[in-house]
Amino acid sequence: MNKVRLIGLIPILLLVVGPVFANSVEPYVLGMPFLLFYILIAVLLTSVCMTVLYLLDPKNKEEMDS
Repeated sequence: MNKVRLIGLIPILLLVVGPVFANSVEPYVLGMPFLLFYILIAVLLTSVCMTVLYLLDPKNKEEMDS
């Protein structure tokens, strides 16, 4: 598989598979239940992954050069 596709799988795994393992109220992190904190971090990491995918996409480099 291509490295770009593997980076694209990270958000799916974080948001679909991760809550199954992080499903607990205790401990509280920054005043939030752990599951809510996990989802917040997963959404932030999703935007980081999408930025990396955008920068690695060869079609975007062709448009920037023109």
